[in-house]
Amino acid sequence: MDSCLVLLRSQRPQTPTRPRLWARTPAGLPRTESQDVPLSGTARAGCDTAGTVGGADGSGEGLSLWSPALLLPSPVPAGPAGRRGVCPGRQRPGRPSLDVTGRSPGNGAPSGARRAGSGVVRGWRRDGATMALPFLPGVSRDPNMGKEKFHKSQHWGFCNNVAMLVAEDKPGIGGEPLPGQKLKPEYSVFPKGMGSDAPAWVAFDKQVLSFDAYFEEEVPDKNQELYRIRHCKIYFYLEDDTIQVIEPQVKNSGITQGTIVRRHRIPLPPPHEDQFYTIDHFNINIEVILYARRYKIIDCDQFTKNFLRKMGVRLNPPADRPDDPYTKERQKILESMKPLRPYERIDTLKQFLEHDGQVLRFFCVWDDPESMFHDPRELVLHYYLSDDTISIKEIIPVNSGRDAVPLFLRRDKLPKYAPTGLYQPGTITSRTVLNVFGKLVGNRGRYILDNRKTGAVHQEFYRDSDLKIGAVINVWGRKTILCDCDEFTKEYYRTKYGIEDFTPVAYKAPPPPKPEKTFPPYTGFGSEEDSLCSCMGLLLKPPQKDFKKFMEKDRSGMESNILRFLAKLVTDSPIDKDRKFIISYFLSDDTISIFEQVQQNTGLLGGKFLERGRIKKPGQELFKSEPSEYFKAQDLFVGARVCFHGHNFLLVDADEYTFNYMEKHANEFSMADIGIILKKLKDAAEPRSREIRQVFAAADPEHSKVIEYEPFRNLIASITDGAFSEHEIITLGRYYSEREEYEMDLHFLLAVAQEQLKKNSFENFEQLSAVFLYNDREKRGALPYEMCRTICKSFKLPLADDDLQALLTMFEDDHKQVEYKKFVDGLNWRENQIPAFQTIKSEDDSSGQPPSLPVKGIKYLPLLDDLFGKEE
Repeated sequence: MDSCLVLLRSQRPQTPTRPRLWARTPAGLPRTESQDVPLSGTARAGCDTAGTVGGADGSGEGLSLWSPALLLPSPVPAGPAGRRGVCPGRQRPGRPSLDVTGRSPGNGAPSGARRAGSGVVRGWRRDGATMALPFLPGVSRDPNMGKEKFHKSQHWGFCNNVAMLVAEDKPGIGGEPLPGQKLKPEYSVFPKGMGSDAPAWVAFDKQVLSFDAYFEEEVPDKNQELYRIRHCKIYFYLEDDTIQVIEPQVKNSGITQGTIVRRHRIPLPPPHEDQFYTIDHFNINIEVILYARRYKIIDCDQFTKNFLRKMGVRLNPPADRPDDPYTKERQKILESMKPLRPYERIDTLKQFLEHDGQVLRFFCVWDDPESMFHDPRELVLHYYLSDDTISIKEIIPVNSGRDAVPLFLRRDKLPKYAPTGLYQPGTITSRTVLNVFGKLVGNRGRYILDNRKTGAVHQEFYRDSDLKIGAVINVWGRKTILCDCDEFTKEYYRTKYGIEDFTPVAYKAPPPPKPEKTFPPYTGFGSEEDSLCSCMGLLLKPPQKDFKKFMEKDRSGMESNILRFLAKLVTDSPIDKDRKFIISYFLSDDTISIFEQVQQNTGLLGGKFLERGRIKKPGQELFKSEPSEYFKAQDLFVGARVCFHGHNFLLVDADEYTFNYMEKHANEFSMADIGIILKKLKDAAEPRSREIRQVFAAADPEHSKVIEYEPFRNLIASITDGAFSEHEIITLGRYYSEREEYEMDLHFLLAVAQEQLKKNSFENFEQLSAVFLYNDREKRGALPYEMCRTICKSFKLPLADDDLQALLTMFEDDHKQVEYKKFVDGLNWRENQIPAFQTIKSEDDSSGQPPSLPVKGIKYLPLLDDLFGKEE
């Protein structure tokens, strides 16, 4: 055969564990199971990159997997019979030959494998021997093959601005362990899931273990002491395993004390200096070595004990605290020494620290006998508990003629027996000194402190125990009576001395009653309020208006704060009987205006009937000193008769806003308080309960449990014998009325809403529709009520909450979802403008407000149940 085609083939292995590769020999050569066929030089040169494998039967047939293939142009000479082709020659430097398992033949090769040089194809044969494969691309084994991470782990960093080894347990390049490195397990002896998942610097923030310890320090070149015991505190910070050693300051120790070891991680002593101290290295009654200094831990605080027990550490019993022998010896010497001059300690610091800022206050009276009018002088006594001093201040009344002095008595100790004679300088001292030898020994005297204070001047001063209500104290010859005290003083004496009686001493007569100020009668010039201000002071000021009431009750949005009533004149004139008036009461300033409705073919012009202003009640005297009474909101209700400047009006109706306002503020309007009305009706009808039930049942022949308003009104009027006003009957009927779910006209609401939007120049209807459409994820054309209300609020629609709620409710479908497209189209005054119209649907009504909604039906059974209880 002139050439040999060397192919790399793969066949499914016959055994479940290892693949089999078979080599093909040139044509004409006998095939055996244990011999190799030498190839020519050309073929040998190509064996580094290609090889020939064949089927199990030696025919070379089977499933072939094409790899880089080489055509060998020169014929392959026949070798010894029964040998297969091999490439016995070259080996690449530094690269060992591999068998088909990917391992070098010298490292765990299978039994029967024969070592061959580089360039030899090794494969499994039927007898178990192997044949070498060349280093083809994709066949040679690279240790970095398939590796994706080649980063270097960071081992150094900063902790508390200190450079240190912060991650000694991190692996090497690519996250693989370093040679000989033993990685710590991710979790300790505690199973995963126990404890907090927060990092240590969060979980153990500001948590420190405190240990009491000491160490021995050698003292060279000193005979008095060979060593000294130095006590210290070892703090272990749980957040980062840092350690700090601090030695408490000892007075007159002569040693630089304070921080011995600053806070940082401390390595273990050799031979483990590559590791650091952890919580496992600490316990009671053990020794730790910190930088070659041996510390003996003798005890710890309660928090440390609890923490170590929770960590599973068995605590040792506390050790004894040794004393420093030199310090102990010095203490003995100091105790055995007696001072040549006895020292008397006068400690006032404790009293100052305990009672600083605490002052007892008494109200006193000094009856000055030398004054011209013998009037008592009011004083305030302050007793300072910090140093037992007293200061007195005088309360000078207005226009008393006395000079205002800052203090009556400056702060100092107050002697009980004063005034006394003047003492020579040096007579009163805190200590008494005696001259023992006098001048017997030369001219030098020997002075010692006199503990018995021979010849000292003794003075008694007032203390807190001497001060009490009713006591008379001597203030430098002035007899002063303690009449009363403040609450702190009472509590002090109640706590310290158990005194409970603090009855004040009456030291002055009660003030005379203040004369009532009378004003001259009204003169008729100007308003009463303006003329009254001229009597209040020399400087004339305009009358003050109730600004707070004006701000609360002024028009705000749709809240007009105006009560409107429909009225007619009470007269016998046939012309004036049919005249109708709109009486408007403004709650912001209690003013009233009257407009007359225009009626055709009556000869009356209509329009403004009475200018807006406050109206006095009739029957009052004009020129009087007392201020006049004006009409209030409580005087106006349906059925009331009022007289405005000689015209008698009967209020026959009111608008819906008026009824609602009066019912919401029932505490101000008794005619609209359903509780008071029911109580009055129950008192009048309770004796005739059975009769009244029969009357109501007779008024409902169809047994619908609902009667019309007119029969209901007649029944209530007959039951109360006319004691109920028309407004009270209307309130009762409205409370038990059977109203439709939505009675207000949609067109009226839309007209009012468009008017408000137009006045505020709101035109963002396209953006409003876009937001509605965006929130409608299911594209159903409807959204929940709350979502629609939130969107409207986000656009700051200039509508009142009640109007917005009513509009959204009217556009709800059967599923209680608001059809937002219709809602926006109804508000769009640019495209769907509703023309202005008379809002009161009455032929001759021009008040500009809707009338009260009629009560169509009244459910009388709930009324009877509330009056007489449920019928059995």
